[in-house]
Amino acid sequence: MHTLCARGTMKPEISAAVTFLSRFLRVKGHVNDRQVQTFNQSLQDILSEQYQHHWFPDRPCKGSGYRCIRINHKMDPLVGQAGQRIGLTIQQLYSLLPSELTLWVDPFEVSYRIGEDGSICVLYESTPCPVGMPAMSSAMSPSGNGSGGPMVDSHSSCKEEMMVMGRTSPSKSYNMMTVSS
Repeated sequence: MHTLCARGTMKPEISAAVTFLSRFLRVKGHVNDRQVQTFNQSLQDILSEQYQHHWFPDRPCKGSGYRCIRINHKMDPLVGQAGQRIGLTIQQLYSLLPSELTLWVDPFEVSYRIGEDGSICVLYESTPCPVGMPAMSSAMSPSGNGSGGPMVDSHSSCKEEMMVMGRTSPSKSYNMMTVSS
C-alpha cells in the first residue's frame, strides 16, 4: 500500500478510471501503443474538464450521477469523444469495451460494474485526510490481497448509499471484490 494524501484532487481517481478503460483497448490488440496513449491522455483531459465543477470531496456522493461513465445500449459520450480522437468509430469502441459497463468516478473511490447484475468492484480507494496528515490509498490487487493491501472501508460510498436506499437496478446481493489499476 502506498501513501497519498487525498484532499480532493481528482487526478488519482481519473487516472484509475482511464487506465481501466485503456486496458480494454490494449487487450483486444486492435489499437497500437501510441493510440492507447493518446486515448488515455485525451480521456483524462476530457474527464478533468467535465468534472471540474462537479467534484465535491467534502460530499463525495454529490454529483455522482454526473460523473458516472456508462456504456450500455448507448456509448458514453466522453468515452466516444476520446475514441474518435484516435480514429475509432463508436462501433469499434463497442467491440473493444464491455457492452454493459458502469464506472463510478467519485472523490476517494473509483468502482465499476460489468452487467446489470454484476458485482461492484473497487479500482481505487483512498481515505480523506486533514491537512498535514497523509491518507492511505490503495490500488486493489486482483485477489483482494497482496501488493494493493486490504480494502479501506472507512466511509460509506455513493454506491452503498444507493443500495440501501433501493435506487440501484441490480436485485442481487453485492460481493465486493478488488482489482488492480
